[in-house]
Amino acid sequence: MAALAVAAGVVAALRLAPGGAVALGLAILACAVVDAVAVRRAAVRVTVDVAPTLARGSRVPITVRVETTARVVRLRQPAPPELAVEPAEVDASSISGALVGRNRGTHRLPGAVVRLAGPLGLATVDRARTATATVRVLPDLPRARLLAMRRRGRSAEGAAVRRRGIGTEFESIREYDGGDDVRFVNWMATSRCARPMTNQYRVDENRDLVCLVDAGRLMCAPIGPMTRLDAALDALCVLGVAADEAGDRVGATAFAAGVVRQVAPRRRGTAPAVEALFDLEPTELESDFSLAFQQVASKKRSIVVVFTDLADPAASRTILDAIPILVRRHEVIVATAIDEDLADAATSMPGDYHDVLRASVALSLLDAHRTAVRRATALGAQLVEASPAQLGPALVAAYVRLKSLARV
Repeated sequence: MAALAVAAGVVAALRLAPGGAVALGLAILACAVVDAVAVRRAAVRVTVDVAPTLARGSRVPITVRVETTARVVRLRQPAPPELAVEPAEVDASSISGALVGRNRGTHRLPGAVVRLAGPLGLATVDRARTATATVRVLPDLPRARLLAMRRRGRSAEGAAVRRRGIGTEFESIREYDGGDDVRFVNWMATSRCARPMTNQYRVDENRDLVCLVDAGRLMCAPIGPMTRLDAALDALCVLGVAADEAGDRVGATAFAAGVVRQVAPRRRGTAPAVEALFDLEPTELESDFSLAFQQVASKKRSIVVVFTDLADPAASRTILDAIPILVRRHEVIVATAIDEDLADAATSMPGDYHDVLRASVALSLLDAHRTAVRRATALGAQLVEASPAQLGPALVAAYVRLKSLARV
């Protein structure tokens, strides 16, 4: 089309005879065909330089370069919905921008699309290359490590923390001393030895932290720009890094209708847990809390953190009915992210009939949530509620409090 437009312009300018105009048009058309053939045969090589792993919501540098014998008119790097390239299109032979991870998982960048022009500039061709890069988007581990560093810095500036509480690991039996706690008198040994004997315990600061992650229907709900499962995994990273720093063993179990992923507690266990759960997606099935809780109920006494949502009245009943399975042996924390949009809907002034209905539903959900919180607390579990950004630090505070009291 460009060649024909040029021919028409030349004919109009020079007022050529019909025969001359036809000849000129054919000549220009022939040149355009030759140009198109040349550009189609041009060798094209695209290289993508990007980090193979990034955190959800973070930006990492990405460079897309084109090496070709033709002239590059435009370069575009498409991306799936889970990723974003900024800028995605330039009028040059290379893109130097940023890659943003929107959703967790393993994602493949589609091949770049290059628009090439022939040596005469009469023809352009779009060449699409095959995919050349795969990236993994993990939960926000860098933020978790940054928070751990800040907390470690504050601890170093303050006074030494005095350990409270009694030992929790049996060590030996010895003769009773006047300053010993009478609660630990070993009456059977006292009877055999004919003198007072007491159990001696030591405080074992290296404990197991088990994270139970609900990946069922409740965690599909959006909360801001993420899902509840995203918020749970981000908070798990913050809590896990803090436990690693304290020398505890960290494990994780993800469950829905059944157990989906499981990582046994181990030293420096946060990284293996995140590696196992980073591409976890919520299902639309109801979660079997009894089955998941039974997986850890008989294990070594631990701090068990259950990441779930208590807003749904029907689902909350199944969670609360299963909590006694855990609290018999473990210290249980139920962690849930606060949906600020729900609170806003319940407190904002309604403007029409639909706002009234929305406020009514929000109030009923909040009331059911408060009822579930009261019952869970009565059953012996601790409730930690915070916004998605503050859920991790709030869990760390609860975890440190349990450790300082030697509750486990």
